[in-house]
Amino acid sequence: MARTSAVMAEFGRFYEQQYAVALFNSVRYEIEGGGNTQTQLLHRKEPLKNKSIFSGGLFQYLEESKKWRSRFLYHADSYNISLYESKAVRVINCAGYRALTSMEEYLGLLNNSLGDTKAKSASAPFLKCPTQFPLILWHPYARHHYFCVMTEKEQKKWHAVFQDCVRHSNNGLSEECKVATPAFTDALRLYRQAKGHYGTWDMMCGNQAQILANLVMETLHPELKNLIVPRLKGKLQQRQKDWMLISDAVYRQVLSQTKTQHEALAQVCEMERPRLDSALRTDMDQIITSKEHVSGKIRALVSPRIEQLVRSKVQPYIHSILEALMEPTSRGFSEVRDILFRELVEVSKNTMNDSSREKLGEHMDKISMLAFHPVKMQNCYEKMEALNLEGLQQRCDVSSPSVFIQRAQILMRQQMDNAVHTFEQLVHQSLDGHSGEDLCKTIQRCQDRVLKKYDYDSSTVRKKFFREALLQIIIPYMLKQLSTSCSPDLPKFKELIFEDFSRFILVESIFEEAVLQSVSKDIMMAVKEAAVQRRHNLYRDSMVLTNSDPNLHLLGEDTIDWAGQFGGVKGETQGGEVTNRKRKQIVSMIQLDGVPLPYESCQEVPGPGSPESVTEIRDLINPVLEVVEKDSSQLTNRMLPLEEDSHPPPVSVCYGGWKHHYSFAARAKD
Repeated sequence: MARTSAVMAEFGRFYEQQYAVALFNSVRYEIEGGGNTQTQLLHRKEPLKNKSIFSGGLFQYLEESKKWRSRFLYHADSYNISLYESKAVRVINCAGYRALTSMEEYLGLLNNSLGDTKAKSASAPFLKCPTQFPLILWHPYARHHYFCVMTEKEQKKWHAVFQDCVRHSNNGLSEECKVATPAFTDALRLYRQAKGHYGTWDMMCGNQAQILANLVMETLHPELKNLIVPRLKGKLQQRQKDWMLISDAVYRQVLSQTKTQHEALAQVCEMERPRLDSALRTDMDQIITSKEHVSGKIRALVSPRIEQLVRSKVQPYIHSILEALMEPTSRGFSEVRDILFRELVEVSKNTMNDSSREKLGEHMDKISMLAFHPVKMQNCYEKMEALNLEGLQQRCDVSSPSVFIQRAQILMRQQMDNAVHTFEQLVHQSLDGHSGEDLCKTIQRCQDRVLKKYDYDSSTVRKKFFREALLQIIIPYMLKQLSTSCSPDLPKFKELIFEDFSRFILVESIFEEAVLQSVSKDIMMAVKEAAVQRRHNLYRDSMVLTNSDPNLHLLGEDTIDWAGQFGGVKGETQGGEVTNRKRKQIVSMIQLDGVPLPYESCQEVPGPGSPESVTEIRDLINPVLEVVEKDSSQLTNRMLPLEEDSHPPPVSVCYGGWKHHYSFAARAKD
């Protein structure tokens, strides 16, 4: 497609430039060194190893047969949704999707995407949900997915699971890639700035290919809609269906092309990396000196304009923006602490009743995955949903608060897991040689230590989040305001850069760093002032815990197998590694009046792949139950009248994406 090639060619020029700059920053950091804030809590390497999040049965609408079918859903540690049919698996990548629980909300989005001014939000949908509890995965470009369940309790639980999948899939690019990731995010930002878009972007979701596909569709989609929608025939519902099919087909084609072209672009840059790396290490001192010389010249020119903008248009609003961020974020982290406290107290109580190692292993095994339980964590996440940046969305070009909401929710989950993991390690370290009574006191001491450490790390994480969020809101606004007056003056400074160093020193990057430095001090002071006043339970940076554990970080980073070590449930050993045929489930069964719901149980799910697993999954898809004979059009025993497909639908992989922090925000010192 010509549009994809044109976008990728322009993006590629930015990427090649930023790749060299990112490599320079990475090598310089490696040589000069730099420390991060020492955390009090431990971090777990692979928290979800041999775990699955959720699984169960629900009803899915199949567009191919226009029928609702019972489907077995498996939510693994990849956060993709796998839907098992008789002979096939459909995989949904949730990046870029929104999880809805209302047909009215879905129809509103659908009518807006169609752009039909005659359509009403109350118009009848092209499908009828057989229950009052729908679950819909909506995407602006890709295929939509329709589900339903039988009760409101099930709907809330499934909605939390779907939101968790979306949240994780939208969580940005890997920060482990110290060169490729900042090169990509900076290139994307500069590409959009060249088109006049300076603010946050909701569709920076998923992997690189998905993000680039969203970038292409950002302009292609409305053009196609204006061209094609007026020519669609039939009733509103039929036009909606036709347009969704067209949009999905175009998106999948664009995605395939961006994937291929990005891989080729990344390969070219990686092949050139050894030569660039060698040049950097040879001339690093001269490159740094040259950059500092040019930076001084640029700052001398632009600083008066930047300072005037900061004084008149930025400083008056920093505190109000910070307050809007602090309130819901701190409530969410406070809820994390409350849930953690309740769960730890429960472990302590259970140990008092039965202090056997087997029971302790059972209780610790349950709490170990608390952070990844989407239903238990939902109250924490909902606190952040209250974030309101009204007034900023137009002034600072903030498309929506979802960028900040999802980032804070991810941080909540990370802090919960760090706290639980630290508690596990402390308890495990203290087990030997303790009687039942001593064990109870030991667990309580570990609980108190972990809560203190959580308070300290929670403050540190939130302060960093506030600084990054303020930078993401303010810097694009400042760049947009200064572009007209400052950008024309920048090219003349290129003459001051040696040609051999021109790949690593870009005047545009130096200008952005000057803007960043000009406002960073005010942001740091605002956050520090909030900490000094102990607002929202923030701590000062200089505060150090008196009971800090210097040897705590010598403990293990791996997940403890409580059930295997203390519960007598050990996996099979193959080649020195412990393997379990079944993955342990994190989310427990749904209960109604003490009775588990059939088809909604979250059972231990066999890992997909082996013939035995497929057989067991088929049994879960089509279980045998007594069904009371009723009108075939009605639901019976939580089942729908289903017909067997002669041919299962093809495997469908749907894509979307997240919003990653613009990498200039990461340049700010902690």
